[in-house]
Amino acid sequence: MNILILGSGGRECAFAWKLAQSPKCSQLFIAPGNAGTSRYGININVGVNDFATIKQVVLANNINMVLVGPEEPLVRGIHDFFLSDEQLKNIPVIGPQQQGAQLEGSKDFSKQFMARHNIPAAKSNTFTRDNLQEGFEYLATIGLPIVLKADGLAAGKGVLICLTLEEAQLELAEMLTNAKFGDASSKVVVEQFLQGIELSVFVLTDGTNYKVLPSAKDYKRIGEGDTGLNTGGMGSVSPVPFADAEFLKKVEDRIIIPTIEGLKSENIPYKGFIFIGLMNCNGDPYMIEYNCRMGDPETESVLPRIKSDLVDLLSGVAEGNLNEKELIISDKIAATVVMVAGGYPGEYLKNKVITGIENVRGSHVFHAGASTHNNEVITTGGRVLAVTSLQDNLFNALQQATADASRIYYDGMYFRKDIGFDLL
Repeated sequence: MNILILGSGGRECAFAWKLAQSPKCSQLFIAPGNAGTSRYGININVGVNDFATIKQVVLANNINMVLVGPEEPLVRGIHDFFLSDEQLKNIPVIGPQQQGAQLEGSKDFSKQFMARHNIPAAKSNTFTRDNLQEGFEYLATIGLPIVLKADGLAAGKGVLICLTLEEAQLELAEMLTNAKFGDASSKVVVEQFLQGIELSVFVLTDGTNYKVLPSAKDYKRIGEGDTGLNTGGMGSVSPVPFADAEFLKKVEDRIIIPTIEGLKSENIPYKGFIFIGLMNCNGDPYMIEYNCRMGDPETESVLPRIKSDLVDLLSGVAEGNLNEKELIISDKIAATVVMVAGGYPGEYLKNKVITGIENVRGSHVFHAGASTHNNEVITTGGRVLAVTSLQDNLFNALQQATADASRIYYDGMYFRKDIGFDLL
């Protein structure tokens, strides 16, 4: 079949690498793609939110399935766009419709959904500009630190952890009255801070049946020792050593099953990935957030561990018979080191020539913010490359990924050398 992937990051490069291995994939297209995706298929220079042009691409290339990588087109309703179009309605889209995508598109919606279905989560309340004073009063009751979350999509930057009540009051006012995160913070969820270790569990569902994909842990801070500014993700490992069978059984019973059943009971159709962001609090899982797609850089650690044919699994989602498909997961450990541009996550360097990728020995290199110019690969984004190694143990995987990242060069290159060390 002909498959179109929407997106241009490391996640989409990993999807392209995995889908291209399937005998069921005859031609692969990526819109817009990047320097790395062009190795596995044909890049088409179309934005992920340009639904009208995506329709032309789908019809012109006889596309049989669309896999949506990032959240924004899902929250904007690309799946609904296909279903409402006579020429597109029979082409399956992997990714939820707009209603289901609200699990990520609105923090308030997702918190209310968790409450309705008794899914364990941090205590919270939602405020707008109109009841800011009530918000201030609530801040004083919730304990420190205090988590503030912009309700809408803020490109991963809409979450603040405030260490004092004064800071929380100031930031809440900034978000609600001065639109610190634009429209995304017209509503703000004020949340209790959970103590524990974060991890993510990924679920693939056809709306009735589901498969639990490998767990992963990502590292958000720019600096070693988890210091400095938040980023889109500086690395990840899969599986997470502390997420043993007993813990994952709790996740399935208390979170995954109530989520799938909750969507069904509310008549919210859902075909695609559910990213379940968790906190392990003394052996018990608590929900932090849902995403309506796979994470990045977690995808770059999770996909190399899936031995099954991904096209076959996605066909099961499209056809509603995912329960008949086989999911085989490797026992090996994957570690991903993300290489970023100088200055990231602030103003960062661009258009720097990347060399040495051919010197990598024991890792996959997934391109993220990289494109081809005059037959050279150059940096175009903040997160440039994701280097993933799959080995028999975590130490070897981390060592190999770090060594291979060191074999690549561009001006201003930076990566963390301590990814996963907290788990050793």
